[in-house]
Amino acid sequence: MQVNVTAMNIKSLSFLLLAAVFLSACGASPTPAEPTPDIAAVRTSAASTVEARFTLTAAAFTPTPLPIPTDTATPEPLPTDTPTATAPVIAVITNDQGTEVPLCDSLTFVADVTIPDNTTMSPGQEFTKTWRVKNTGSCPWGAGYALAYAGYANQMSGQFIPLTVVVQPGEEVELSVQFKAPTQVGEYVSAWAMKNPQGRTFPQIIFVKIIVQ
Repeated sequence: MQVNVTAMNIKSLSFLLLAAVFLSACGASPTPAEPTPDIAAVRTSAASTVEARFTLTAAAFTPTPLPIPTDTATPEPLPTDTPTATAPVIAVITNDQGTEVPLCDSLTFVADVTIPDNTTMSPGQEFTKTWRVKNTGSCPWGAGYALAYAGYANQMSGQFIPLTVVVQPGEEVELSVQFKAPTQVGEYVSAWAMKNPQGRTFPQIIFVKIIVQ
């Protein structure tokens, strides 16, 4: 009996050992699954990588400096308001030899100071006509120089008002004549010219034109 008990115990022990091995094999823990990645952490890591790449690119880029202008031209000076003296314009005449010589007595009309052309007058009205002229000759105008009636239409009782100053070449002066309008209605023109003391008439003519109504 003793022998059989021992054999049974051996069988039971073997069975228990096999069961333990089987249970150990069946109850073994499975391979742990990989953890789910943290999406926020992945995005942060990707952004850091991109930023690092841009930083490296910017550090490697060296801008090319623009060329420095080499134009050293000196700017032209601005004009000044300082007046410059100019010689008076003197009229000339061609002599028999074909040579131009300065004209002693000459004038240029500048403006009508009073009584512009086609001014309306009443019959018999008295008025003073004044012209502004320039001495363009080479001789000064002094005593003996005067405006004289040069014809054309009607003298209108014109009387020259004598000069009170000497007019040098290149200077301007006002010349005046006292008139009286005709008594008949119509248009009237009167021509006048300057004369020197020797009675020689200037080549230029000045006019007055009125309308009597």
